Amino acid sequence: MKPLRELCGGELPRLVMFDLDGTLIDSVPDLAAAVDRMLVELGRAPAGVDQVREWVGNGARVLVRRALAGGLDHAAVSDAEADAALARFLEIYADCHELTALYPGVHELLEALSTAAVELAVVTNKPERFVAPLLEQVGLGGYFRWIIGGDTLPQQKPDPAALLQVMRLADITAAQSLFIGDSRNDVLAAHAAGVPCVAVSYGYNHGRPIAEEKPNLVVDSLAELL
Repeated sequence: MKPLRELCGGELPRLVMFDLDGTLIDSVPDLAAAVDRMLVELGRAPAGVDQVREWVGNGARVLVRRALAGGLDHAAVSDAEADAALARFLEIYADCHELTALYPGVHELLEALSTAAVELAVVTNKPERFVAPLLEQVGLGGYFRWIIGGDTLPQQKPDPAALLQVMRLADITAAQSLFIGDSRNDVLAAHAAGVPCVAVSYGYNHGRPIAEEKPNLVVDSLAELL
């Protein structure tokens, strides 16, 4: 795990925090199915997988607002309309996880870090109640000591609050920690928390290359960190 040592002063990090969607799992097919069903129930045209892939990354509320707006700019969507649509989307998505799958290299990296006694956490903007069941479904249920969802704290990424909370719980410094994600929000949160950041190139970053956000390292597969 030489790349990880190079990011943490020659030693393995004591704590590695991961984003979920677009980093560990490809959840867009299920998210798109739930979004499209919600839109159709509202009498609107479905958005499709490719469009939803550009909208995810800022939590369920923003995803729903973008779906209602038909684009990234959702300022014209009223709060009342968004709240009603969000409630229905969450009901649908609760039973819509059949197509979610692990990305290559995820299990191998988590197993290696666990064997090396590195503490592991998930920090995601996905509502917390969905996270543990999804991890169990894809075979990752036993790896993470801490899970911070998008509604666990008042703040979401790119705010660093969730990363700082995990480091406090673990009693591990930023210099001994690492964050791995796929989006601008992940890189900004890591930078704000003072934590080295690895970004994956295959995730969801609104159609923009993640290298533009200047993470410490970009990889095409988590297996490269081995």
